[in-house]
Amino acid sequence: MSFPRISLSRVPSYHHNGNYFHLLHPPFIPVSKIPSLPTYQTARTYTDFNSQAQTHPPLSPPSLIPPPPPPNNPNVTHRWKPMCLYHTHGKCTKVVWETRVVLCLVKMGLEVAEDCEIDDPVHVEKFNHDCSRDFQVSAADFERKRPQDFDFFLVFDLEGKVEILEFPVLIIDAKKMGVVDLFHRFVRPTAMSEERVNEYIYNKYGKFGVDRVWHDTALPFNEVLQQFESWLTQHNLWEKTHGGRLNRAAFVTCGNWDVKTQVPHQCSVSKLKLPPYFMEWINLKDVYQNFYNPRNEARGMRTMMSQLKVPMVGSHHLGLDDTKNIARVLIRMLADGAVLPITARRKPESPGTVNFLYKNRI
Repeated sequence: MSFPRISLSRVPSYHHNGNYFHLLHPPFIPVSKIPSLPTYQTARTYTDFNSQAQTHPPLSPPSLIPPPPPPNNPNVTHRWKPMCLYHTHGKCTKVVWETRVVLCLVKMGLEVAEDCEIDDPVHVEKFNHDCSRDFQVSAADFERKRPQDFDFFLVFDLEGKVEILEFPVLIIDAKKMGVVDLFHRFVRPTAMSEERVNEYIYNKYGKFGVDRVWHDTALPFNEVLQQFESWLTQHNLWEKTHGGRLNRAAFVTCGNWDVKTQVPHQCSVSKLKLPPYFMEWINLKDVYQNFYNPRNEARGMRTMMSQLKVPMVGSHHLGLDDTKNIARVLIRMLADGAVLPITARRKPESPGTVNFLYKNRI
């Protein structure tokens, strides 16, 4: 009897509710702990990415094995590590698979290829493959929490002033105050010469050490938007046949520029109609100003984090890290009892006209 052969290096981690877990609980064969390396504090921690992107589609994980529950111990802290940006694009080839997974696959009647490799543990020690590690809440965080108008918040922070270069979105569960899932794509400009693109990307992402991964993964905006809509549909947050509006969710940004200005501009450059789910949004700065009424106005993400004493993680102006930090402010505000309503809304008959719903706004 022959079995299909599976190379472990081609099987991704099991994705469940926005968290990436190994397939089985212990016990099985224990895996030795990797010695801790020094904490990474500079933007150059991103330079150790795979030199080549994965070209084959990822295989679906075995559906017979239920994933273990996520850890829920507020006393456990994790050393911050930068996200593997190949992983956020589904193209990382260095995800570690433990020995017990081999036994699991064999038990299921699947033969593991003899030439398969257990992926590089040094890579996993350096880079994070689970964005939920940056968001930890305790029971005390729920004491002042209030009901919200939405079940989910879509936090995002675009990068790129000429055209959109980076499109990261985090789904935050309004009730559980945790990460549901992450969507992250680099975007390739459509109205710029290749020489200008190369110069633009080097100046923008070279200082973070992620210009190579940008070139390996970036897609035109129309493809990114298609993938984003499929992702929303998978989470039951959007359906094209239902008028194209978000379902039980709202976008949250740090300012109005992302949705008010840049998305319509990019749609125009890419010759696309502005999607109806971009007709309204929540400017977190306006809600912050009206809820806390700080003595000094918080005119940006870093000021809000400083006033709330929320430590910033990652590199400022790397879109994924900024999105995480905005989400950290959002979760803190939810824990403090803030309610987040829509703060800006377009007129359907005139998308260029925006009504701002807070009188006291930034």
